[in-house]
Amino acid sequence: MYRFLLTPRWLGSTVLSIAAIVVCVWLGTWQLSRFEAAAGVSHPQHHTQASTPARPAAASPLEALLPGPTAQLTTGALGREVTATGTYDAAHQLLVPNRTVNGKQGYYVLTPLRTAAGPAVSVVRGWAEGNPGTPPPAPTGQVTVTGRLQADETADTSGAVAGGLPDGQLGMISPATLVNLLPYPTYDGWVAADTVPAGLTAVPTTQPDGGNGLTARAFQNLGYTLQWFAFAGFVGFMWFRLARREAEAAQDRALGLTPSWTDPVLD
Repeated sequence: MYRFLLTPRWLGSTVLSIAAIVVCVWLGTWQLSRFEAAAGVSHPQHHTQASTPARPAAASPLEALLPGPTAQLTTGALGREVTATGTYDAAHQLLVPNRTVNGKQGYYVLTPLRTAAGPAVSVVRGWAEGNPGTPPPAPTGQVTVTGRLQADETADTSGAVAGGLPDGQLGMISPATLVNLLPYPTYDGWVAADTVPAGLTAVPTTQPDGGNGLTARAFQNLGYTLQWFAFAGFVGFMWFRLARREAEAAQDRALGLTPSWTDPVLD
C-alpha cells in the first residue's frame, strides 16, 4: 500500500522533509543555547568537596566574560567587576540624558573604549547633574578601565528616550542604538567606571525597571526555540498526512472506488 513512497516524487519529498526537520531542530537547539546563555542557566555538577561561602569575584578581563561582540551578557556576569584596556574614542563621545542618580536628574557621559581586539566597550565615565553640558575630556593614550558590567537599556527602562535627541546624545545604551553611530562593533552591555574624573559621579550598579534587561531577550530566544521545534513537528505531520491520504486513495482505486473529492496536492 505504501509502495508509492519509493517513487522518485515521494523519495524527493521525503528527503526534503527530513532535511527541513534537521535544519529546524538544529536552529531550535541553537536558540535554546542562546536562551540558556542569556538567562545564565548552568548545568548542575556533582562535587565531592564541601561547599564554602562565596567570596566577591575579583575583577576579570572583559574578554573573559564577553569573548567577542556577538557574545551575550548573562545574568551571572551582570554587575561583575571587569577590566578593559584600550584607547578612548573622544570623537564619538555621547551624552545620555534623563538619568537619575541619588534622586537627582542628570546625564551619563559615555565614551567608547577601543580595545586591541577591535570592538569597543561602552564605558560610562560618570554622571553629572543637570542638563547635558561639557563633560571633562577623556584621557588620551592607552588606558585600563575598571568597572561593573551593566545590562543593555531597553525602551521600558526608566529614563530611556526612544529618539528625537540632538546630535551627540543617546537615548538608550545598547549595541542596537550604537550601530549607526559608531564605525565599529561594540560589546554587549556597558561598563560603569569605578574611577571617575573630577566633576562626575560614579554610576551605581543598578537594574533597569522591570528586570535586569536580560529577561526579555532570554524569553525571546525561548520563543524562537519553540517556534523552530514546532516547524519541525509541522513538517513531519504534513508528510505523514499526505502519505496517509495517498495510501488511502491508492487502496480505494484498487477496490474500484472513486473518491468523491479531489485533493489538489495529490493531482
